[in-house]
Amino acid sequence: MDSTQNAFTAGHYAARAQAYVDSRDHSQGADLDEMEAVLRGAGAAGWRVLDLGCGGGHVSYRAAPHVDAVVACDVTATMLEAVARTAAARGLANVTTQQAAAERLPFAAGSFDAVLCRFTAHHWGAVEAGLREARRVVRPGGLAVFMDVVAPPDRAADSHLQAMELLRDASHVRDYSVAEWLAMLSGAGFAVETATPRKLRMVFPTWTARTGVPPETAAAIRALQEGASGAVRAHFAIGPDGSFDLDTATLVARAA
Repeated sequence: MDSTQNAFTAGHYAARAQAYVDSRDHSQGADLDEMEAVLRGAGAAGWRVLDLGCGGGHVSYRAAPHVDAVVACDVTATMLEAVARTAAARGLANVTTQQAAAERLPFAAGSFDAVLCRFTAHHWGAVEAGLREARRVVRPGGLAVFMDVVAPPDRAADSHLQAMELLRDASHVRDYSVAEWLAMLSGAGFAVETATPRKLRMVFPTWTARTGVPPETAAAIRALQEGASGAVRAHFAIGPDGSFDLDTATLVARAA
């Protein structure tokens, strides 16, 4: 890997690849439905598409029937192995894999018609550089769909979210607000057309099991939740078992 953060993230997720392929939270969602609708509406049948930071490959599996080719790209080799196996088992012969970091993509400028990116940018050590690379490899006028957890505008709720995320996953860098996303995408050369906010319910035992959180750390997260202010608890709709709502957003853009 080309950075300490990328190497750490790859090592952190190496043993968790199949858990993300199998994850119900990642395999479904209105954001994936929107992404498919955008591809259909764009007439993407002959397109070459990049799934940037593919993780368990769910963007690739959903995009593949609508395009000519999908390249699933990630820093974690075992994730890519799991994606290749799953795509083959599903008969998705147009999905290939490539190990690379978002900040240094081994693709020619303008070599993709669209870049799709879901639940990964909050792990990048240099998010602006990764977004500039995404813009470089997509053709002028090409499509971009970014889907991620977003930080709430309230600073107390933002701090709570980042602390919870970091306790649960040491490779977490930052969940960005919608305002930060809009500024970063504009700076990278994308023109955002729509930004759709959503809520995603996280079932606490499933959420912690997926990243192998030890019991003492799970207890620390629960203590953080229980000690939060009423306003923060209300924002995340924290339940008796620790289950809570995440803010997410889907941003559809064009390469300017």
